[in-house]
Amino acid sequence: MTVTALSIAGSDPSGGAGIQADLKSFSANGAYGMAVITALTAQSTRGVAGVHAVPVDFVRAQLDVLLADVVPDATKIGMLATAELARAVGDYLPRLANTVLDPVMVATSGDALLDADAVEQVRRLCAVADLITPNLPETAVLLDRAPATDVDGLVEQACALRGIGVRRALVKGGHLDEGATDVYVDENGPVLLDGRRVPTVNTHGTGCTLSSAIAALRPRRDGWAEAAKQAKDYVTGAIAAADELGVGHGHGPVHHFHALWPKETP
Repeated sequence: MTVTALSIAGSDPSGGAGIQADLKSFSANGAYGMAVITALTAQSTRGVAGVHAVPVDFVRAQLDVLLADVVPDATKIGMLATAELARAVGDYLPRLANTVLDPVMVATSGDALLDADAVEQVRRLCAVADLITPNLPETAVLLDRAPATDVDGLVEQACALRGIGVRRALVKGGHLDEGATDVYVDENGPVLLDGRRVPTVNTHGTGCTLSSAIAALRPRRDGWAEAAKQAKDYVTGAIAAADELGVGHGHGPVHHFHALWPKETP
């Protein structure tokens, strides 16, 4: 079975995040990738210089034409730069299966990627998507509280997302501990997903890569928790190999094809 996966997200010219990262992650995890672009960004590994939202009518046109021909097995939703875009994309969620929402608000570089007026609309989408994958700052914004500072706080906030209507969440702990602990939570309660922290500055696009890997894997896995764990393992490997790429002069991209590209020989 060919798994088809759709990314609805913004474009990153440097190729490390956004649509470009999603398509690489889909492919590396065995899915045929498709894309609907919601925004253009002027960015590199050094940061974001500008964001240009695609007109809402044209985003709808992209979705209408695509879905009349191909219904994806899974959909990842990323950057929704405005409230209007978030509202428009939300109209399509009931028609889509295995939806993963990465509530993109802040880039790895610290740059804001979500219009302030869109936050409430994204909160509403979080209650409709099958799974959301916020990081610590994004979880804090969704809950309107300060970010967690330890793993116990991470677990508490992950569970609190269920209280605002979220079905399932994978809250990314990032650098909270040496285990780079994430928390998956659904109706059965929280599960800790441990990993290992990789000492590198080249982490551009990790959130995009993780959420799209989960989407690619879910149609062929028994459940969301299994897909999330396998996707986390994949991303850990991609971060561990990131220094091999040597792309850019800032926070470089992770190595999406670390398991597929031939290794350099001396």
